[in-house]
Amino acid sequence: MSKHKVELTGVNTNDLKVLSSEEQIVLFQKMKEGDLSAKEELINGNLKLVLSVLRRYRNHNVNLDDLFQVGVMGLIKAIDNFDLSYQLKLSTYAIPLISGEVRRYIRDNQSSLRVSRGIKDLAYQILGYKEEYLQKHGIEPTTEEIAKHFDISIYQISNALDALKEPVSIFEPIYNDGGEPIYLADQLSDTKEQNENRDQMILLKKSLLKLKEREKNILLDRYIMGRTQMEIAQSLHISQAQVSRIEKSAIRNMKRYMK
Repeated sequence: MSKHKVELTGVNTNDLKVLSSEEQIVLFQKMKEGDLSAKEELINGNLKLVLSVLRRYRNHNVNLDDLFQVGVMGLIKAIDNFDLSYQLKLSTYAIPLISGEVRRYIRDNQSSLRVSRGIKDLAYQILGYKEEYLQKHGIEPTTEEIAKHFDISIYQISNALDALKEPVSIFEPIYNDGGEPIYLADQLSDTKEQNENRDQMILLKKSLLKLKEREKNILLDRYIMGRTQMEIAQSLHISQAQVSRIEKSAIRNMKRYMK
C-alpha cells in the first residue's frame, strides 16, 4: 500500500473515475443546459482532486472522512462557478477552493484551550469595574486598585483578561502576495527550538526567584503587566527615577543569575 494513499471509510479510492479534459468540456456544456446528471458526473469524476489535497493533511489530528466531505463541498463550489471561457483546467481552478474549505474546517474545529467559566466571569467583572471606575473618576483604576477591589493578585487579573483574547489559528494566513499564502503553521519553530526555549524559560523563572521581592515585582509589572514606570512609581509611592534604578538593577542581576 502506498504511503501517500488517503484511506477513507467505505470508499475504494482506486475505483474512482478520472475524467479527461474532453469529457469534462462535454459535461460542462450539458450542465449549462440544465442537465443535473452531468453535474453529478463531473463531481464523481473529480473526487481524486479532493484526495490530492487531503494528502497534505494526513498527519493532522482530524478525521479524513470528515475532511473528504468538506473537500467535496469545495469541489462542488468550483464546478458551480467554473466557466469554460476561463481557458483553465478545472483542477487549476478547483484545488485552491478545495484547500480553502479544508483549511477553514480545520481552523474552526481544531482543539482549543479550555478556559474555565469562572476565569471568564472574573474577566468580565474586571472590565465592568474598570468601566464604572472610569465613568466615576475619569481615569482607569490601577492594577492594585482592581486587585484590592476583588481581593485577588495582579497575576490573577492578567490571567483572567488573557482568557478573553481570541486564539490565533495555526492555519491563519499571515502573508499572501497573490500566490500561495503562507500560514502561521509554516513559521512555527521545530522541536529543537522549542526545547531550547523551554530550557531558557526554566532558567528565567529560577533567576526571577533569586531577585529581591521589589525587584521581582517591578519586572513583572513592567514586562508582564505592561505598566509604565510612572504607574509603578505612583502605586509604590516612590519616584520614577527610583523605579528606573531598581528595574536596571533587577535586569543586571537576572543576566548574572542566568549565566
